[in-house]
Amino acid sequence: YEQQPHDIDFTAEHPDAYLVDGHMPAVTEKGDLDAELAASAVVVDAEYTTPEEHHNPMEPHAATARWDAGRLEVIDSNQGATWVVGDLAKLFSLDPASVRVRSEHVGGGFGSKGVRAHQVAAVMAATVLQRPVRVVLTRRQMFSLAGYRSPTAQRVRLGADADGRLRALEHRAVSLTSTVHEFVEPSAGVARVMYDADAHHTANRVVRLDVPTPTFMRAPGEAPGSFALEAALDELAEKCGIDPIELRLRNEPDRGPVSGLPFVGRNLTACFREGARRFGWADRDPRPGLRRDGRWLLGTGTAAASFPSGAAPSTATATAHPDGTFTVRISAADIGTGARTALTLVAADAFQVPTERVRVRIGDSDFGPAMIAGGSMGTRSWSWAITSAAAELRERLAMGAEIPPEGITVRSDTTAAIGALAPAERHSFGAQFAEVAVDAATGEVRVRRMLGIFAAGRIVNPLTARNQ
Repeated sequence: YEQQPHDIDFTAEHPDAYLVDGHMPAVTEKGDLDAELAASAVVVDAEYTTPEEHHNPMEPHAATARWDAGRLEVIDSNQGATWVVGDLAKLFSLDPASVRVRSEHVGGGFGSKGVRAHQVAAVMAATVLQRPVRVVLTRRQMFSLAGYRSPTAQRVRLGADADGRLRALEHRAVSLTSTVHEFVEPSAGVARVMYDADAHHTANRVVRLDVPTPTFMRAPGEAPGSFALEAALDELAEKCGIDPIELRLRNEPDRGPVSGLPFVGRNLTACFREGARRFGWADRDPRPGLRRDGRWLLGTGTAAASFPSGAAPSTATATAHPDGTFTVRISAADIGTGARTALTLVAADAFQVPTERVRVRIGDSDFGPAMIAGGSMGTRSWSWAITSAAAELRERLAMGAEIPPEGITVRSDTTAAIGALAPAERHSFGAQFAEVAVDAATGEVRVRRMLGIFAAGRIVNPLTARNQ
């Protein structure tokens, strides 16, 4: 990635610049940006860059493939068994019903564990050799075959009145992709949720280069995009002479700044107020370069966070057994988030029985389609399917039906229910606080304290939530 930030024209349309197409618009525009910037008492115009980051979870990418009576079976570590079934079926022109993927245990995913070269190679070799084949990527291969986060170059322009109210907000982001597949790091997307302005312009653009294809990495778009946007907000707060938290609170939107849709919940203000209280924000000296601890310069900072919290259609089956126990089957993936434990708690709550009477089985495509572990939508999507199945099963049991030896099984599908949801902005929010020390002589940086306050909805399991 040889282009430097000053080489990039963020406003021009280049032949090698492609617009995002997919889950969000490439460009959004509202209001007259130039006019509002010209009328602003304070303007910030800054460029930010983030480096590429490579996927290297401790568990390697590995898969075993075998053919059994004309059916392909893949034992894998992935973020969604039915997702991998669909991709393998397309790649090898197979009926999805003739493919089974099992992924009961996953040692970390972070966006990298969809279909990669190792599953494809395993299926190819098993097909040719007609015997089980296992393929494991080496650490060296991880840097070219497992995907990575694209570097970004971002420009943020903010214009505000003297009291810090935003009149203009522009966030433009450029990322790279390969020449064989388009993947976009949508860094400007977070600005469409966080703050409103009379003129609000955002753009995600991508440049095709002769490099490996990037992929999802935890908080794709939001991670580098929040860094640029929140850093620019801090610059604006300093220029306006306003506390960084107060500046953010003054620009809290009532509705989606771009969509105009209502927020289902937006407790960012509460996160900042509670975080400031716990962190001791009011006692800090905001002036730079004055607070010292021996050779260390001390500073404090804050930033806001947001991530979508949607739900996707999923199916689940629930079985009541004669001995009073229940079995739930769902193609969920536990990628280290504690999903298996959380879903057991959800199921026990839905059946109104102790957890020891519930068994949850996950990670098998034969259980039916379900949302992948990604986009912070897994637990919500899977829990919805499980509670729906449990409710129907309890209704049947309430009628006094005798449970046969094989049990009574019901199947849920949340597709219609999710499709009936009213359009809205659905997100989780958070506020971060940090105290950092910098060695004045060497530049060494140490994070002394860090606090995160999150409005994440209902917490299913406090232990695993805190671990996350």
